[in-house]
Amino acid sequence: MQTTWFKQAVDRRLWVTCLSISSRPAFTPVGGSWSGSRPAGGSWTGSRPPCTPTWGTWTRSTCTHAGGSWIRPVGFDTGVKTYNSLTRRKEPLILTRDRVATWYSCGPTVYDHAHLGHACSYVRFDILQRILSRVFGVSVVHALVITDIDDKIIKRSQEENMSPTILARIYEEEFKKDMLSLKVLPPTVYLRVTENVPQIVAFIERIVANGHAYPTQKGDVYFDIRSIGQRYGKFSGSVSLPSESADSDKRDSRDFALWKAAKPGEPSWDSPWGGGRPGWHIECSTIASSVFGSQLDIHSGGVDLAFPHHENEVAQSEAYHRCPQWGNYFLHSGHLHLKGSAEKMSKSLKNFITIKEFLRSYSAHEFRMFCLLTKYRSAIDFSEGSMLAARSQLGALVTFDQGAQAYLRGQLPCPPLDPDRLWDKLAEVKGQVLDALADDFDTPRAVHAVMDLVSHGNRQLQPVAEADGAARSPAVVGAVLAYVRELFGLLGVDLLDRQEEGLSGSSPVVVDTVVEQLCQFRSRVRSFALAPWEAPPPQGPGSASARPRTRPDRLPLLEACDALRKDLAPAGVLIKDRGATSTWELTRRAAPEKDQDQD
Repeated sequence: MQTTWFKQAVDRRLWVTCLSISSRPAFTPVGGSWSGSRPAGGSWTGSRPPCTPTWGTWTRSTCTHAGGSWIRPVGFDTGVKTYNSLTRRKEPLILTRDRVATWYSCGPTVYDHAHLGHACSYVRFDILQRILSRVFGVSVVHALVITDIDDKIIKRSQEENMSPTILARIYEEEFKKDMLSLKVLPPTVYLRVTENVPQIVAFIERIVANGHAYPTQKGDVYFDIRSIGQRYGKFSGSVSLPSESADSDKRDSRDFALWKAAKPGEPSWDSPWGGGRPGWHIECSTIASSVFGSQLDIHSGGVDLAFPHHENEVAQSEAYHRCPQWGNYFLHSGHLHLKGSAEKMSKSLKNFITIKEFLRSYSAHEFRMFCLLTKYRSAIDFSEGSMLAARSQLGALVTFDQGAQAYLRGQLPCPPLDPDRLWDKLAEVKGQVLDALADDFDTPRAVHAVMDLVSHGNRQLQPVAEADGAARSPAVVGAVLAYVRELFGLLGVDLLDRQEEGLSGSSPVVVDTVVEQLCQFRSRVRSFALAPWEAPPPQGPGSASARPRTRPDRLPLLEACDALRKDLAPAGVLIKDRGATSTWELTRRAAPEKDQDQD
């Protein structure tokens, strides 16, 4: 739940009921057929689509014709500025519906294991969606497509001697499990390409009828780049490629396939142009339109998808809807590189680390912290050093969490705190964090501000042997702890999550109870062993006065306490002796040897 500070900071509700999508989809497929009259030319005889069929005009109040330039939406201002790849600058994020963002993502092509490059992109956009929904009170309606038929899937299925459908389902389920293991929230809806082929055929038919695509004698259908003139090149600028050879069935080298004629032994579907299957780009335009109609708030993907994939999506969608602007904001995440390599992590380059392999050495929370420490648009270097840095940052947060808990329980005697200074620092950091997140989701700046607050708190929570009855300030320490926990919880880093970070395979409640009882018993034994003992005074003139010291017969008890502390550390239980008292915390345990050999 959202606490008061977020409500006051943004003056909005955290949870917003998902409003119904008011725009009717551009077509209504029923078993692959049209429920109304199919469009012919530029007319529409059934239900009216969201755009009129006259290119350059727009019937809704959200935008007006502006040639090839970006049209600033009219609607709900989120208070966030985000970098828009369409304009190459930060723009106010304005939604067409009050507190609802329609968001479409290009999903995976499921022919192999998902790798850390995929994980980086999906975790980063998961963080952005969490910020929008949980900080700025926007409900995100997120559709993600699974590409379950394409050249790579067909080739891999032939190599594995299995059906392309079975191969795709295997890797689709693995992808979904990987996303859950990384704490990525599932989309509102997953959609598969193979389940939308009739809609794709209808989508292509209308583009052809509108004069922006053409079939060939070979049974292919290509998008006609020249038909849209200067409207092509929103991401790539002016693109000029050499002309095709005389025997090519393309009119222009830039034209791209909407429909591919079937080849022997490949899966195919019926169409007016013969058996075949969809091209890569058309699937996203069709499926996004079937969910969101002719107006999309946000489209996301890796920066490598900007051209040609997103460029072609925009061209086809605007040609189909005959509207000047289909997607309002395009957000692109930077590549993940292996440190020392200029190439992105990629399945095709065989330079990837699978998500399962990664999670044997690091936790999902550590990887999320790794992502939080760089801007989502930036390229990011993956290395053991960068992961250890993320682990260190997360460890500092957990250490503060445990220390603050110990203070609140009265187990950590400290000198008198300066509560006014801590209250002021907390208020200052809240403002800094909100400003950072509203500025293109600047998580590194937000994390830095919180780590500064944590360091400030740690400097005050310095243990002493005796507190001498000093006044305590639990209210401000509790407020700082609650804020740190809540903020990172909103970003997907749960500081109390013991499922991965603690003793694996056990209930967190059970583990905490057992460890607490064990540490209390050890503390009592240790306190008994440390009880001062005045030895008999030394004999003879000039002898020094006796000093309290540990009884020799109790030294084995201290040694046993120390041995227990050392033995528990590899199991993930870190005990800290603070004078006569002790505190404990759970840390991540290394995976068992038998797990190292799996998969």
